[in-house]
Amino acid sequence: MLTLSRLPLTRTLLLSLMVSSVVAPLPANAARSATNKGEPGSVLSTPPNMTYFASEGDTLSSIAKRFTEKTQNWSILGKVNHISNDRTIPVGSLILIPFELLPEDPSEAKVLALAGSSIATTSNGTESPVSLGNVYKEGTQITTGKNGFLTLVLPDDSRISIPSNSQVTLSKLRMTKYTQSPRTEIALLQGRVESTVTPLESNKGRFEVRSPLAVAGVRGTHFRVGLNDNGIANEVLSGGVAVGNTKKPNTLVLPAGKGNVVSQEGVGKPVDLLPPPSLVSGYQLQDRPTIVFTLDKTKEAASYHLQIANDAQAQNIVMEARSAENRFKFDGLPDGNYFVRASAIDTLGLEGLPLTQAFTLKARPEPPFNVQPKAKLRAEKVDFVWTESADAKAYHLQVSSDASFKQIVLDQTEIKEVQFSADKIANGKYYWRVATIAQVNDKADQGPYSDVQAFTLMPPQTMNAPADDGSNQLSFNWPSEPGQKFLIQIALDAAFNNVYLSKELDQAELRIPRPDSGLYFIRVRATDADGYVGAFTATQKLNIFTRWTTSSGEPIQSGSGIVKPGF
Repeated sequence: MLTLSRLPLTRTLLLSLMVSSVVAPLPANAARSATNKGEPGSVLSTPPNMTYFASEGDTLSSIAKRFTEKTQNWSILGKVNHISNDRTIPVGSLILIPFELLPEDPSEAKVLALAGSSIATTSNGTESPVSLGNVYKEGTQITTGKNGFLTLVLPDDSRISIPSNSQVTLSKLRMTKYTQSPRTEIALLQGRVESTVTPLESNKGRFEVRSPLAVAGVRGTHFRVGLNDNGIANEVLSGGVAVGNTKKPNTLVLPAGKGNVVSQEGVGKPVDLLPPPSLVSGYQLQDRPTIVFTLDKTKEAASYHLQIANDAQAQNIVMEARSAENRFKFDGLPDGNYFVRASAIDTLGLEGLPLTQAFTLKARPEPPFNVQPKAKLRAEKVDFVWTESADAKAYHLQVSSDASFKQIVLDQTEIKEVQFSADKIANGKYYWRVATIAQVNDKADQGPYSDVQAFTLMPPQTMNAPADDGSNQLSFNWPSEPGQKFLIQIALDAAFNNVYLSKELDQAELRIPRPDSGLYFIRVRATDADGYVGAFTATQKLNIFTRWTTSSGEPIQSGSGIVKPGF
């Protein structure tokens, strides 16, 4: 951004901008033929003149005194109206008075749109924060903050938009008496200003933006003026603009879509403004508090400018950013409908033509975070668990066999807890998400879904039923998959508080010496080759019976098998 201190004003340059098709003043006889009758004493606006119908006793001097406040202007009126001397004018005579002779009344500018912080300094030095609806008079200086943006509206509906980090002075806010022809002058001291000027040909109004090196004067157009490292950048979005300096006024014409830079070296040649960039698809619905926009890169762009607005005309800007990167993030917007306006900036600092698109932000109530299941699950039923969301009345859970959620297998609403168990899901790969439901204005308001979590449901680990065959060594085994490791536990109680054995294995089998007789509880847990740790199998009971043995410790056999006490 170029500031005043960085502009070596060794010579004054003048940039004169006006629409290329300016209406020429009407000859006196043409105006007369258009309007030749009227009530004595009445006036009509007939640009470029005001028409007055003379009253009894009027002279050119009295008419000049009354309407121009200068008696000596009677001679100019005489030439315009082809009257050779200052004599009494017949009642009802049509007298043309050029707009340029009319005195000016004070006008004003009203704050139409506002975002962030801005400061207004009146002509007497009083500072105050800018507020929506404030009305400012001539001489007021407005400075926008880092995130400030405002749009002023003039009585003729012309708009002046002042982005962040800019400073302007409302140097002239006036309108002519009787015809209300605007006379507006804006001094750009820092940053940029964008103006949408109501056509002024019909009322011969004037609108100028002055900067340290240049003056932009228009009759009705949409254009931008900005201070950058190269000088004064001028960008025409609609209308035709004549550009020149004090030595060579009207050197060239900038039509819509063209821009140039005025510097100490002179008036730059017109160049094509960069075309509007395109937005990468997916921006239309923003469902997270941090909204993200990605632009397709423009080959000639040095940087990009992105604005968020409440209106399609981008006069109510709420956020904006400039970046050499093509990806933008914004935080802090409430849910609602907005417009994004994007443009590319070339190496001269000229901002290109804008692209404006609508989008919707619906990020609240915010979704919870998925807790489980994660990527893999071996279980008879699926326990879905998520975090608690503030202001949640309930939750909405969806499970689908496809990532786009077109093949939904579970759709459960009005879940009051932060978990839900499902036992009728077949093995396979699934995707799940959950949304928060809040109460807003006595109505249920569902927010966006959480990030999608994929998981694969697989058969749970099982264990072959253990049995005591009476031998001195017991063997346990279970189904397995390649690469699995296992943890087997044997306990004296079903809660596994009194563990008899806990052993990690690389194979799906365990052999142990026969324990003392009694009731035991057994379970096993597998760790897959990918690191997934499954749940323990269902607990199995094993009753080690008492038996008769020989002196060598071998069980005593009979015709019916191992001999047990009491048999």
